[in-house]
Amino acid sequence: MTHLLGLTGSIGMGKSTTATMFQDLGVPVWDADAAVHRLYAKGGAAVQPLSAEFPVAIEDGVVSRQKLKQIIATDPDALTRIEKIVHPLVAQDRAAFKVAHNNPLLVFDIPLLFETNADTWLSSVLVVSVPPEVQRARVLGRPGMTEQQLDAILARQMPDAEKRTRADHIIETLNLDDTRAAVRDLIITLSGLKDA
Repeated sequence: MTHLLGLTGSIGMGKSTTATMFQDLGVPVWDADAAVHRLYAKGGAAVQPLSAEFPVAIEDGVVSRQKLKQIIATDPDALTRIEKIVHPLVAQDRAAFKVAHNNPLLVFDIPLLFETNADTWLSSVLVVSVPPEVQRARVLGRPGMTEQQLDAILARQMPDAEKRTRADHIIETLNLDDTRAAVRDLIITLSGLKDA
């Protein structure tokens, strides 16, 4: 039986770096954000249904995330309508990934994992984390990021402390070598869980 590992963490915690480490060690990784990008791209499965519901959101055959944000800001029902279209398409993309990979361990990189109840279908959940001051320094070091933007993002995300209490596995991502070693150990442990 394949072990389905969810990977999540708040902004600046090292989730993308950790996902890459799993890939580098031969573990297939499904990326929720990348799936949405594929669906929104020219010819993507979300373009036609979203254009029928929100024609203004389509530019040159591509779904404009910026236009969707503007629509959501002015229409209180828009987010629910968008999710009703996009979530089933994301689930189809995820299902196709599971079918395509025969591996003892699969990783699912999902930013809002707990917020979307993805933990209900996963075998276990890994939360990547660092102390708050490290997180702030990392995120504020990104081009164009402000304290106000960071605070707004954090307000929409489940607090790190709560994610940690709900996690089956936690990796602190303070430095690359220790993180890589922890990822390697977890792969060995979970790949051995044939019945998980």
